[in-house]
Amino acid sequence: MHGNSAHDIFFPDFSVRNEQSLKLKMEQAQQKYAVVSGANKGIGIEIVRQLASNGVKVVLTSRDEKRGLHALETLKDLSHLVLFHHLDVAVPASVDSLANFIKSEFGKLHILINNAGIGGLVIKDNDLVPQVLLKSRELSDDVIEKAGIVQTFELDEECLQINYYGAKRISEALLPLLQLSESPRIMNVSSSLGKLKRV
Repeated sequence: MHGNSAHDIFFPDFSVRNEQSLKLKMEQAQQKYAVVSGANKGIGIEIVRQLASNGVKVVLTSRDEKRGLHALETLKDLSHLVLFHHLDVAVPASVDSLANFIKSEFGKLHILINNAGIGGLVIKDNDLVPQVLLKSRELSDDVIEKAGIVQTFELDEECLQINYYGAKRISEALLPLLQLSESPRIMNVSSSLGKLKRV
C-alpha cells in the first residue's frame, strides 16, 4: 500500500469527525437557553431581542399564537436564536407542554423571564390609557368616568390567575430544568399594576 496502512488511512478521518463532534458538544455546553413569557410585544419582545443579540437561544412565548408568530417574524435577523412556543400561564396543560418542549429540545434552562401579565381592568378610551395607568391615584372622578374604566370581580380574578399564579406555575414547572444549569436565573417583571391595593 505504498507505506500507508489501513490504520493510517482510517484514523485521520476518524480524528476529524471526533474533533467536529467534540467542538459541537462544547458549543452546545456553552449555549445558554431562556424562556420569556408574554413576549409578543412591548418589554417582552425587547427582552427576547436583547437576549438573542447576546447569543442566548430564546423561546418567545405568547398565549395568542397569531401574535406570537407575528412577533417572531419581526425578529427575522435573529431567527437562528429565537423559537416560538404557545404558552398560556393560566392553563396548567399549556405550562406542562412548554416544560416538555424545553426538556426535549435543550435538556436544561438557564433563564426564565416571567413577563406575562394583564391589568385586571378595561379602559374603554384608548387615549386615556397612559394617564390612567401612570397617574391613577391623581385622577378626578370626571376623568375616570370619561376613561370608561371597568373593573369587575372576574377581571380581578383573571389578573391574579395570570400575574401571580401564572408566574408561580411556570416557575415551579421549569425549576427542575433551571437547576440543571450552572447559574440559573428567574426574573419577574412587574409594574405598579401589580400592587395588590389596585385590586
